[in-house]
Amino acid sequence: MATSTNIPSLIAPKKIQLIGVPLDLGQARRGVDMGPSAVRVAGIEARLEALGHIVEDSGNVAVAMAELKKEGDPHAKYLKEITATCTKSAELVLKALEAGKIPMVLGGDHSVAAGTVSGVAEFYRRDNKRIGLIWLDAHSDINTPETSPSGNVHGMPLAALMGLGPAELGNIYDFSPKVKPENCVLFGVRDIDATERENIRRAGIEVFTMRDIDERGMRAVMEEALRMAGRGTTGYHVSLDMDWIDPEDAPGVGTPVRGGATYREAHLAMEIIADHGRMLSFEIVEVNPVLDEQNQTADLAVELALSAFGKKIL
Repeated sequence: MATSTNIPSLIAPKKIQLIGVPLDLGQARRGVDMGPSAVRVAGIEARLEALGHIVEDSGNVAVAMAELKKEGDPHAKYLKEITATCTKSAELVLKALEAGKIPMVLGGDHSVAAGTVSGVAEFYRRDNKRIGLIWLDAHSDINTPETSPSGNVHGMPLAALMGLGPAELGNIYDFSPKVKPENCVLFGVRDIDATERENIRRAGIEVFTMRDIDERGMRAVMEEALRMAGRGTTGYHVSLDMDWIDPEDAPGVGTPVRGGATYREAHLAMEIIADHGRMLSFEIVEVNPVLDEQNQTADLAVELALSAFGKKIL
């Protein structure tokens, strides 16, 4: 029988700033605004601290309520309010980096990424550096108001960040695109609107579908993705939409799609990211407790964050 031993931690302590962005205006299914609370209930702060990190929680960004606002343009619903929220969250991300901390944003729907990436890109742009982007998602989120079948902005943040529009969301800090196409990697997609395919080609970003992972294996594909995001950059932001993972393991998401990353594949991806040591910032989005089972998806989100920040099996 094996006996437990006190193995010293080899994880270099990091200062991490938690930033909640309970934004739910980007999609039609309510409940994702409770995502930051669900991840906190799952123990994100204490569990990161148990790894040796120093964690500060700055609370939540104020978000307008859908019931009190008009949706505006049906091709980009609540765009004004979403842009205002993303601008505020970008400021908090920027301040965290200025204070020497790693921002960890807790969403909210995926439109929050427009704010997160803007803040990170602006911080490094001031030092004439550029960043990469790893976008883990079942969907490509690269619709524009002209191509979106729903008008839901959570399907547009990558398009905004790549300079395709909507312009209000893409021009936070008055520069665009936020990431060069060759450093932007869409990873693990399996549900792409027909209209988005042309936008992917227009943007010129790198794409790995679930078929690539099935055929080549998670390790080979993730290693290549990190090389792409890292070439010529100071590091990369990791944007984790929980619907990237198979709904068998992550049922609490608004737009589940069968055939996603398995529990172990998702952990392996995070562990490889941690091994490379070039992650600048991290976000977890689209946790919907209303659709979850006993906070299972939020708990998995925390586990994956721990792996991304250095937790190992041994």
